[in-house]
Amino acid sequence: MKFRQDINGLRAIAVIAVVLFHFNASWMPGGFAGVDVFFVISGFLMTGIIFRDIDQQRFSLSRFYVARANRIIPALALLCTVLLIFGWFFLTPPEYRRLAKHAATSIGFVSNFIYGTETGYFDVASHEKWLLHSWSLSVEWQFYIVYPLILVALNKLVSLKAMRIIVLLSTVFGFLFSAIATYQWPVLSYYYLPTRAWEMMLGGVAYLYPFTLKPQQKRALEWLGLFLIIGSYFLISAANPWPGYLAAFPVVGAFLVIQAQRDTSVFTSNIIFQKLGAWSYSIYLWHWPLVVAIYYFSLSEAYIYLGMALSVVLGFLSYKYVENIRFKKALTNRSSYFYNKPLLMAVVIIVIGGTLYAKSDEITPHRLTTDQISIINQQQEDPREAVCGKVENGHSPACIYGEGEIKAIVIGDSHAQAQNVAIGDRAALHGGSIVSFGMAACPTIKGVFKVDDNGKNPDYNCGQLVANVITTVATQYPDIPVIIINRVSEYLNGPNEETTTFSLSPNKFIDKIFMDITDDYKENITGHMVDTICEFAKNHPVYLLKPTPEMKKDVPITMFRSILLKGANSNIKMPIDEYDQRHQDAFRMQNEAAEQCGAKILDPLPYLCDKQWCYGDIDKVPLYLDDDHLSLYGSKVIAPVYDEVLISN
Repeated sequence: MKFRQDINGLRAIAVIAVVLFHFNASWMPGGFAGVDVFFVISGFLMTGIIFRDIDQQRFSLSRFYVARANRIIPALALLCTVLLIFGWFFLTPPEYRRLAKHAATSIGFVSNFIYGTETGYFDVASHEKWLLHSWSLSVEWQFYIVYPLILVALNKLVSLKAMRIIVLLSTVFGFLFSAIATYQWPVLSYYYLPTRAWEMMLGGVAYLYPFTLKPQQKRALEWLGLFLIIGSYFLISAANPWPGYLAAFPVVGAFLVIQAQRDTSVFTSNIIFQKLGAWSYSIYLWHWPLVVAIYYFSLSEAYIYLGMALSVVLGFLSYKYVENIRFKKALTNRSSYFYNKPLLMAVVIIVIGGTLYAKSDEITPHRLTTDQISIINQQQEDPREAVCGKVENGHSPACIYGEGEIKAIVIGDSHAQAQNVAIGDRAALHGGSIVSFGMAACPTIKGVFKVDDNGKNPDYNCGQLVANVITTVATQYPDIPVIIINRVSEYLNGPNEETTTFSLSPNKFIDKIFMDITDDYKENITGHMVDTICEFAKNHPVYLLKPTPEMKKDVPITMFRSILLKGANSNIKMPIDEYDQRHQDAFRMQNEAAEQCGAKILDPLPYLCDKQWCYGDIDKVPLYLDDDHLSLYGSKVIAPVYDEVLISN
């Protein structure tokens, strides 16, 4: 196949969109669709290679795979190596451990499976994953493995003409499946091959069924294709389920541009797009880590422009000095696998990444200072939390913390779980223990439920837990004080983190589903929370912990990065007035419960704040394990607030 300038220019149109979207989504809200354009191009080129060689009876699977490895692996291996070296000096142990796993799975081309089980592509947490963009390479590689195997098998059974028809029909059915699956499994559909394969196969259809057109028709077809692609970049956004049926616009657009075959087009054949198209793979590789670096180090907006320029420069250097290396194109025998340099690169990165992931705890003392390790150690959670917080069908393990008679019952969400150890230790000082019924993201409201992304399939596990605990403690622990700890303001007003992965719309409901946080929604949640507190109060003294200050930024990580960049800890604090404003609704709810059924309110602020500020650390030791959960140290600092409960019983 002769070199196609139009396809090379189409690569530029794709990579420009992706880069602009990632550096600032408001510039090109649908720029992520550039990846779909890349998929069409790959499908066209791979189908051409496979069908031509099959037709000439000289197709070799090993040669095909080696050619793909030679093309993709070296530049990716270099990126993984650079990031692992960078991470050694700049990332916290959890971050570096995650990077090591992602490096190994990226170069092994299975990273899409990992990302599919973590967070959505458009979540803020994605900006903490240095190799997130490798998901598309994994999807492509999986297509490269499966597609030729199927075509080789079909070639033994049917004619080439029948194979072409099968590819066409598979493309149609693949699109229909993707359109349906995207709404059923939105995260998995974004990352996985079955919902993306049709895009690459449509590229194959462009090769198998080329249009015969006059020059004027070619120009019109190209313009239509470009209109569909560029229109999708601006009219589609992360709010749209993707890929779904909307992916047809950029995908069909790319199909039409390829069918137009206009090598003299001013749109695709200009010198700038030709250069960017040639460098597009390496630009794609390097741009995303630069995006993450800007986010990670909280750099100013000016760095966005520097990041885009560096993406092009690094893309050019990687193309010239890495992509242009010529490796052997075929494996002559089994032993030659051991001499194929790209495959060896992949194996080395997998081994190194796997080792760094498995030995993370042993490696940490060799790469971080004592101060850094001390800070990060505050991120440790209750080692029993995974077991003690596991609630099934409304039933809790009811874990005991401390020793001796039960002094108190603790129920609540993850804010309660974070304090179990400290409260249990405090109870032990007074000759007793506590029993915990905590569950993450579970407000203490009888009958509360959540729904899926489509507003369906209500999950009552949390609401059933609260109802069961009311009954259980009334019969098994009569008159024992109940301590209720919730992140109330998050349920009433939404999250307040500077960057958040949580929904900004209601995600907990009682009686009915609300679409937005309104006064009616707040009144509904508040009323039922008070009712639940009062149900506990019928048989127990009830104590409510006032909200702990939410620092809005991850305290240990912010302190850790401050040491890296400034050589000293930054003092993280928030104005007490901001705390008061944030929690007005929570205060009103707790005061109402106190008035209606005698609940008592415990105040942790004297241990965390002064008259002007609430602090994230004491003497450079973090009080939090993230931005809003108290660390084990922070929980011990405020533990005396529970003496009123533990001593009285």
